Amino acid sequence: MTLTKERRIPNEPVLAEDFSLMGHEAIWKVMLRKFMKNKLAVIGAVLLFVIIGAAIFAPWLAPKDPSQQVLLDKLAPPGKDYPLGADNLGRDTLSRLLYGARISLLVGFASVAGSIFIGTVIGAIAGYFGGMLDAVLMRVVDAIISFPSLFLLITLVTIFEPSIFTLIGIFAVFGWTGTARLVRGEFLSLRKSEFVLAARTLGISNTRIIFSHILPNALGPIIVSATLGVGGVILAEAGLSYLGLGIQPPTPSWGNMLQSAQNPQIMLGAWWYPLFPGFMILLTVLAFNFVGDGLRDAFDPKIDD
Repeated sequence: MTLTKERRIPNEPVLAEDFSLMGHEAIWKVMLRKFMKNKLAVIGAVLLFVIIGAAIFAPWLAPKDPSQQVLLDKLAPPGKDYPLGADNLGRDTLSRLLYGARISLLVGFASVAGSIFIGTVIGAIAGYFGGMLDAVLMRVVDAIISFPSLFLLITLVTIFEPSIFTLIGIFAVFGWTGTARLVRGEFLSLRKSEFVLAARTLGISNTRIIFSHILPNALGPIIVSATLGVGGVILAEAGLSYLGLGIQPPTPSWGNMLQSAQNPQIMLGAWWYPLFPGFMILLTVLAFNFVGDGLRDAFDPKIDD
């Protein structure tokens, strides 16, 4: 099952693009049913809805200013004044978790949007035109992949001043290679399809064929890749922040909350401080992975409805 639809081109006959005989709306209904049958994917979607909603409405949901310090209440246990306890500077953990969700989701979505755009354009060009251009672009991909990703990230973040925009730029510029390979493979299999040959016969430009006719057929794998990629970026950002190379205090992020709680005395005596940010990272990444697996099943025509 592929994802093209019939498009009427002005003054041209209808091209029977590869959207199957079911019709666009019917295909998406089938995909939705497949997705809903995956219980873990549904649970992941609900969790993401709650987490994203909490991040959006953080200014109204947070009980305190996330940067407000009350040194007399440092490492206060969960209770009436601090529902999830306080950190080593007397700041409310719940408030910092809510605002930290904003940072993690912003870095995740913005980075993946950039990398998906770059990877889709490069993969589409390589797969559609092939030949020497394809070989050159794929060698660039191989060269980037050959660098150990963790050391590359640490080196680049060390060179540039750690900030939200620095992290987004680094993740976007060096995270597109997997998408490029995926899109290239899709274009290699679709460029010889009948609807592409018909479009060429009608004299439609290569740019229009790539983005209006072939690309819609590759949206399924791209969406799955993007969903799984967001979870990976959130985990990478948390890891860099934990090492002190990511989001810098006083801006709250789940990673730097863990970094400030790595003292063994804090971990043993104030278990709530490292527990909640670590749990949120785990929950969010799992939710994205569950949704990604559900989307993969939904877009796979070999899996029965």
